[in-house]
Amino acid sequence: MSADISITVVDREGTEHEFSVPTDMDLNLMEVCKGFELPVEGICGGMAMCASCQVYVVTDEHFGERNDDEEAMLDEAYFVEENSRLGCQIPITPELDGIKVVLAPEAP
Repeated sequence: MSADISITVVDREGTEHEFSVPTDMDLNLMEVCKGFELPVEGICGGMAMCASCQVYVVTDEHFGERNDDEEAMLDEAYFVEENSRLGCQIPITPELDGIKVVLAPEAP
């Protein structure tokens, strides 16, 4: 049986959205944002090839390690900050309970 976790996403207008998300559905953060109809494109379908799901992780304890594909994509993306991650590369796990992210601006 899965426990739900709390995720807060700040959209590009500064509005906070708090969601209760199950941890047993093999979702990632990009899929959660899309499921709640936030403006995250995920053009590549979650393959770490487009950066259209870039977020800024606000809660330090949830930043995690970037994988090589994510690091390479962020090297080419716009508006990258030290706390940038690709939402498609953040699996929804119990350890993410309480995470807060801000959607990165859209690429020009």
